[in-house]
This record gives sequence, structure tokens and C-alpha cells, in this order.
Amino acid sequence: MKVLVWLVLCAIWGTTWIFIKFGLEAGIPPFTLASARFLIAIIGLIAIVSFGRIAIPRDRAQWRLILITGILQFTVNYSLVFWSEQYITSGLAAVLQSMISVFGLALSWFYLPEEKIDGLKVLAVVIGIIGVAVVFYEQLILQNTLAFLGSVAIIVGAYAAAHASILVKARASGMHPASLVLGQMVCGLAPMLLLAAGEGNPFGLNWTATALFSVFYLAVPGTIGAFWLYYWLLGQIESTKAMMISLVTPIIAVLVGFVFGDEKMPATIMLGGFLILAGIGLILFRRRASLNPAFDTTL
Repeated sequence: MKVLVWLVLCAIWGTTWIFIKFGLEAGIPPFTLASARFLIAIIGLIAIVSFGRIAIPRDRAQWRLILITGILQFTVNYSLVFWSEQYITSGLAAVLQSMISVFGLALSWFYLPEEKIDGLKVLAVVIGIIGVAVVFYEQLILQNTLAFLGSVAIIVGAYAAAHASILVKARASGMHPASLVLGQMVCGLAPMLLLAAGEGNPFGLNWTATALFSVFYLAVPGTIGAFWLYYWLLGQIESTKAMMISLVTPIIAVLVGFVFGDEKMPATIMLGGFLILAGIGLILFRRRASLNPAFDTTL
């Protein structure tokens, strides 16, 4: 079951990038598109929580955690992702977001004491950073400032997403995934709506069939389904294994963008992406020493 959920998440999150791009290309501004995604998801989750009689957190500490992780995961991460995809391809965005695993590993040293620092992990992080530098170099030599800033924004968003996931793994024990995601989205949506208000009246936009389907896909499987499954999975396996999903999603995103989005990936961006994935893979696909035989490359 855990393997199946892991694979389903790879498929969902590997395809959301192209639907963000489709929505933007349909003329929907980024913060408005993101807000519409989460408004629909919130309505769906309210129905699920109500009909399923799922308990809502009552503890102040739990709501503090929900507020912090909601802002990190939904306000910071997704606002930056949607804004950035105006200027970079969906495949490049997914490759850069794979740094979630590196950030997650580093943060786990503080929040999850069982994660230890060693030379191999440091080497892997260095390789990942070199990969990001290669990608940024491509943006710089193109003299495209917005593309470069978009790449930086994706990295910042990756850190925010990783921090949120680690906090959930460390402190959200006992919370139902549906009520957790609902609370996070309510807290994270409020600042995003302020950003969307600066983009004009959403009812005056041309909501084409492509735009509407993109929002639906992003809201239902891409948010309700994906985060419910992800938080369930975080409760079943180690955080590093769960974050291995970010190794696979760039491959899917690049292929989907190439086939359906007519996107091209320059050689240096592909090289940088390979280095990022190689650095992360060096950490996550190795086998631990015999002192910890329970951790291997299986879920």
C-alpha cells in the first residue's frame, strides 16, 4: 500500500506543473490561479471533514503548527511556484523544486535527531548546490533577469515546503490528514488572497475550458488527494523516503512538458538538473550501515 501511494504521488505531482503552465497561458494571473485552486480544495475538504465527522484540532499548539506550516507550504511555496512559472518552463520548475529533499535532509538534523550528518551527505549537498549553480548560470547568460529570479523563487519555495513537511513529521502526530490540510490551506490562503486582489477582478477574466480544467485538476487530485496521501505517507515512513518523490517528479514534469507543452530544455539546464538529482540520489538511494538495517531503498 505504501509503495502504491508513493507512486501515485509521483504521478500527481509530476503532472501538476504543466497544468499550472496551462492556466497561466490561458491568461489567469498567478496568484489568482493559485487562490482559485485552494478555494475549490477548501470547499471540497470542508465537505469531506463534515460528512466524515473528522475531528478538527482544538489544541492551541496544534493550530500554531497549522498556521506556520500553512503559510510555509501554501502561501510562500505555492505563491512563488505559480509566479515563477510565468518565466521558466514547468520542467525546470520541477527540477529546481527537487531541492526539497536536500533542504528536508538538512532540517531533519535539527527536528528529527535520528538523522545523522556524515561526509557522504555533505558531498551530496555540495553536488546539488553545483547543479543549482549550473542552472542559474544558464539563466544569467541568457540575460533574462525574470527567469533567474523565477529560478531563485522556486528554490526559496522548496525550502519552505521542506520546512513545512519536516515540522508536520515531527509535531503533527495524531492529526487527521484531511483536517490538517484543511487548516493549513485556510491559514495559507488568506495572504494569497491579498496578493490576488492586486491582480484585478477575477470575474472579469476569460476563464476558458482549459483554465477551468487546470484549476479543477490542481485542486482535486493535485491538492486534496495529493496532500491527504502525502501526510498519511509521512506518518508511515521516514521523511527522507517520502521526500524521494521529488526525485521522480522532475522527470515526469520534463517529459509531460516536452510532449504536451512544447517545452525545450537547454543542455546546461539538463546537466544542472542531473547534478541536483544525483546529489539527492546519493543520499537517498544508498543503504545504511548494518547498524540500521531497517532502512534500505524500499519503502
